[in-house]
Amino acid sequence: MIELTKTGIDGLDEILNGGIVKDSTTLVSGNPGAGKSILGLQYIYNGVDMFDEKGIYLSFEENQEDLREAAESIGLDKWPEYVERGDILVYDKRELLGEHDFSSSLDMLLEDFKDSEYERLVLDSLAMFNLFFDDERERRTYLLKFSDILKENGLTTLMTNEQGAVFPKSEIGLENYLTDGNIYLLQTPTDSGVKRYVWVAKMRKQDIETDIFPMEISWGGITVHDNASEFSMMNHGDSPLE
Repeated sequence: MIELTKTGIDGLDEILNGGIVKDSTTLVSGNPGAGKSILGLQYIYNGVDMFDEKGIYLSFEENQEDLREAAESIGLDKWPEYVERGDILVYDKRELLGEHDFSSSLDMLLEDFKDSEYERLVLDSLAMFNLFFDDERERRTYLLKFSDILKENGLTTLMTNEQGAVFPKSEIGLENYLTDGNIYLLQTPTDSGVKRYVWVAKMRKQDIETDIFPMEISWGGITVHDNASEFSMMNHGDSPLE
């Protein structure tokens, strides 16, 4: 029987039919402002707050203070307390990018990865992670190595990635194939503002809902609604990742 890790995000676990496969790596893609970092913050916070599962947050884009303010701004009020207690372990851009090469950063992280107390991890984001590498071959080698290390150490991981196109048939990178799951956060402008959607395009070992569902970001974070949106895979073709 497949063991699942619940995100604790309203509506998302229902689409996933219970959660994310334990020890897997899921890519969360979207354009800037789509809610990728918020989803990551919620995933780590809910692990501690709802399920007594400790988490690690790797941020290549923000510092500790920015992450705390972002968490508190959406109602994740106990974030500072959980960090202080060690239930949430944060490595920010100053620590990660300060090592200058990924081998040094990886050595720094391995001790905590091997700590069985930590069960969840977020890497935010792959765009900044890629700055470590001079060429595509090196990037692929280390991404494969890093993904294997996460799984071997029992971490159920979300990685965020910038995605320009709404339906990314022409922008599918290596990351999409290395990961066990692909979640897209979509947003479209309207006369009354921005409409947001979530599309779970792929999850290995799971039966999932592959329609596109409306979501909103408000106090408490992301909520996914159960009525499939006007976007549908019937209109936009089959998933490009199958």
